[in-house]
Amino acid sequence: MSKNRRAYTRDFKQEAIRLSETGTKTSTELEADLGLPTGLLGKWKRQLAEAGQEAFRGQGRLTATEAEMRQLRRENAVLRQEREILKKALAIFTRNQA
Repeated sequence: MSKNRRAYTRDFKQEAIRLSETGTKTSTELEADLGLPTGLLGKWKRQLAEAGQEAFRGQGRLTATEAEMRQLRRENAVLRQEREILKKALAIFTRNQA
């Protein structure tokens, strides 16, 4: 039996964190009121503290450094392919002249 995972928006997470910091309720009470699993609010607080503005990006969205790393890896792969093609072409042309 599979459970459906509930997705929460960035705004919802930020608002829940704000409520826990400014409200009179404890995190456990707030999680119960919002229908969140126990400990999820603490996890969101840690993510916000670690990642700052890049926290809660959503699925498929990369941080700036991850996006740059992905682009550099692609460029590196293209350059390796070009180098291999040039090596093969050089081998073909030098073999025909001998």
